[in-house]
Amino acid sequence: MSRPLHRGATGIRISGNSNDLWDSQMKDKTEKEDMDRNRSSDQSYLALKFPFRVLYPDNNSPSKYVNCENGFASDPFSVGSPRSRHKLTLLLLKLSLAVIVVLALTGSFLVDDLNINIVKRVLQEQLVSDLWDIGELSLGSSRLHELEFCSQESEIYVPCFNASENLALGYSDGSENDRHCGQSSRQSCTVLPPVNYRIPLHWPTGRDIIWVANVRLTAQEVLSSGSLTKRMMMLDEEQISFRSVSPMFDSVEDYSHQIAEMIGLRNESNFVQAGVRTIFGYWMWLCQVQLTLERGLPAMIGSFTSNQLPYPSLSFDMLHCARCGVDWDQKGGIFLIEADRVFEARLVRKSCYGSRKPGAGPPTCSKAHDVESPYYRPLQRCIAGTQSPRWIPIQERTTWPSRSRLNKSELTLYGLHPADFREDAENWKTTLTNYWSVLSPIIFSDHPKRPGEEDPSPPYNMARNVLDMNAHFGGFNSALLEAGKSVWVMNVVPTGGPNYLPLILDRGFVGALHDWCEPFPTYPRSYDLVHAEGLLSLQIRQQRRCTMLDLFTEVDRLLRPEGWVILRDTAPLVESARRLTTRLKWDARVIEIENNSDDRLLICQKPFLKRQGVSF
Repeated sequence: MSRPLHRGATGIRISGNSNDLWDSQMKDKTEKEDMDRNRSSDQSYLALKFPFRVLYPDNNSPSKYVNCENGFASDPFSVGSPRSRHKLTLLLLKLSLAVIVVLALTGSFLVDDLNINIVKRVLQEQLVSDLWDIGELSLGSSRLHELEFCSQESEIYVPCFNASENLALGYSDGSENDRHCGQSSRQSCTVLPPVNYRIPLHWPTGRDIIWVANVRLTAQEVLSSGSLTKRMMMLDEEQISFRSVSPMFDSVEDYSHQIAEMIGLRNESNFVQAGVRTIFGYWMWLCQVQLTLERGLPAMIGSFTSNQLPYPSLSFDMLHCARCGVDWDQKGGIFLIEADRVFEARLVRKSCYGSRKPGAGPPTCSKAHDVESPYYRPLQRCIAGTQSPRWIPIQERTTWPSRSRLNKSELTLYGLHPADFREDAENWKTTLTNYWSVLSPIIFSDHPKRPGEEDPSPPYNMARNVLDMNAHFGGFNSALLEAGKSVWVMNVVPTGGPNYLPLILDRGFVGALHDWCEPFPTYPRSYDLVHAEGLLSLQIRQQRRCTMLDLFTEVDRLLRPEGWVILRDTAPLVESARRLTTRLKWDARVIEIENNSDDRLLICQKPFLKRQGVSF
């Protein structure tokens, strides 16, 4: 469960990578050290405005004995070759690891019973962090320098969805278009934006106008993207405009109005009242997914030629497919069965399927069939919707926004008590408030203000596309909406943790199951803000098939230039993550939470790096 962040008392200070201690010991009067002390003084003044203690302000701050190339601290008094210093650092880490193991073994004799579990957890995570550090060091300096840039082809490349590679691996009969992830899907490099990339316009302007260079869309791709898409778009040299009203073509409003009338509604404004909150739309062309994300609308890449989609049963209120290229009657209607699985059956009674004549249509799945955790499993040939314990008659369903709060009987399905659910919601409101209090002085560091004047709050539309990598109950999503932020959130539930995705979808939010040792099914630069609470702790409790570097290079791929990362976890894991930010060239700050918690916040911003000397 999420824990709230609390403001600390005044008098907290910023410590900049131990420079203050080193300056006080050496007492050198060089110009550089004077500048360092002035900067430290300025930081101490700013610390009075923070509810947290900033432990590592940024990766570019001056430091006398921090190796900015690999993020590991070195002894200022050490002498000798880099190789000898490398061996010495490795030895010190091994000695510290031995001390931690001894403490872990004797911890039960040193603390009372109430604190044993806490101490063991912290020591275990420190042990894992040190093991990761030792593993990185043992690989030598080749793994410690800054990461190289990926090839130009990676700028719009989506891992695991490469039809030509899949054909070479032997996939055929349509399965080459499915998602196939292997070791080659991981990229130990940073993906640069296209050479003419421009920061997207803020919402809602960015919904109607996007930059052509950001999606690298050609006129031929526009012509091949379907008649409805062509009617919506106006393409010129620099931007694509999505028209809402046109005297020459049917507008989107007209199209949605026609759909509303087809299902018996007066107009499109009655969708929510009729219980339609989440809509699953399927498109044939991947470029349409990129266009949708660039406009600030929810989308991800998926295919169900041979495997199920990463959603539980009863996930969506409506399905829409306009010239999506699916042969629905092929393979015994197995694609329709998968569509039916993720669609909320609008039935009055469960007995509807049972009243069919024997042998008529596909059978219903057995009660032992898992309908809630379909992470890319093979397609099933049985109807599964009514077998879910979440199924309720259509007349008993609540509409948005009341459905986002869930009632007692709905929470019981997940083993949750209403009081715990309410507490989680309140904690996220407080946490979000404190996130903004941290971000405000960082965003507005050059904002002129008088002493005692508060920093302005971040604009409501500073981020539109948000990724929550460990969404729990969807509390971060709910808090953002209640705070009036103009966002949509992709709520990801890791496959290695408790599966609360059905709860998230029942609340009317968007989400998917995902294994974070694999690339997420979307384009580079899909999100403005990436958030993760407790994800690193969750990852290390599993058999680790990937490293923290794999995880962070994937986050870098998903994040837009000048986008933000907010990560909360235990201090040792956050410190290991901070060291990686140097290699990614992120501007990073580790922030101590002033409520006697062993957790830390890692606040990062991705810089806008450009590829030089490249033209299309």
